[in-house]
Amino acid sequence: TPRRTAITHAEGEIDDIDLIANEKVLILVTQQGYIKRMPVNTFEAQNRATRGKAGAKVKEDDTIEHFLTCCDHDSVLFFSDRGVVYSLKAYQIPEGSRTSRGTPIVQMLPIPKEEKITSIVSVDEFSSEEYLVMLTKGGNIKKTALEAFSNIRANGLIAISLEEGDHLRWVRRAKVEDSIIIGSRHGMAIHFRCTHDQLRPLGRATRGVKSMKLKAGDELVGMDILPAAILDTLNTETEAELEEETIEIEETAENSEETTETPNSTGPWVLIITMGGYGKRVPVGQFRLQNRAGQGITATKFKNRKTKDQLATLRIVNPDEEIMMATNRGIIIRQSVNAISVQSRTATGVRVQKLDEDDAITGVAVVPPDAGDAEDSE
Repeated sequence: TPRRTAITHAEGEIDDIDLIANEKVLILVTQQGYIKRMPVNTFEAQNRATRGKAGAKVKEDDTIEHFLTCCDHDSVLFFSDRGVVYSLKAYQIPEGSRTSRGTPIVQMLPIPKEEKITSIVSVDEFSSEEYLVMLTKGGNIKKTALEAFSNIRANGLIAISLEEGDHLRWVRRAKVEDSIIIGSRHGMAIHFRCTHDQLRPLGRATRGVKSMKLKAGDELVGMDILPAAILDTLNTETEAELEEETIEIEETAENSEETTETPNSTGPWVLIITMGGYGKRVPVGQFRLQNRAGQGITATKFKNRKTKDQLATLRIVNPDEEIMMATNRGIIIRQSVNAISVQSRTATGVRVQKLDEDDAITGVAVVPPDAGDAEDSE
């Protein structure tokens, strides 16, 4: 006969998660599929243009590909190139030391051999007011309600339908009033709103729409979200004023690596980092809002035209935040964004990290200011 009594949790009973401190952590995934979790304070902030610390014992043919900062109680969503999403709690990811290689991700998630993780996102609450914005290598973009991902099966869930030969590359959280900024390898950027008229919400098993018109040989390198509250307070400078300011700053920038700052730029900024180790902060007001699927505007000029420097990433940063940059040899450097000069769209930036000849910056993660309070160092 079926059991007549119901076995339930008693009030006040302790769950596993209650025994785990909600610490800030760094989660790191390598190209060959090793994953580990480290306390954020493993890396102190360093001065600009220093070499950085090894963040992982990386095999010669392996590189660090993704890393983010989150809290131990957060859910971490792993998106694969095939458009499938998997989920783990941050505390379930094994902790590793700074020099350990980590755990093979295939031991943690049921990922087929031919599939590759291309984006990771942390979520503390699956709200109906937030969306996940997904961007593919081929330039298709779509937004889907975050609550559609609250129950992810053990073997994953379809997040986006892809055209033949396309891959899912970037995923970010956004609200409907926010705006999206996308960068390309050749230094172009487009900025458009996340509203339903520009980007209508779609279900999980859909393809999306075109995000940006690319020139031959160019490709997308990154996407970030600008909160609506910031958009509303932006200075409404005219394009002519911006161009005038740009010319002045560019002239100074060519004569000196320590370039002048643009006036009235209190943040947030678009952080531009090139693969060759140059970087700058550009006031977000210099990236005017456009319609989706346009060509965009210049985000940066490149210092080393001979070595064919290219854009590594483009992120939105705020005052007092810190960033952690990883190179493909596994060197990680942590520094304050305030140490990187504020410049115009057409300036070339300052050196943010010394790199060996065959090394290049591959990723940048933003550390919230309260994560670094415990260990401010020069």
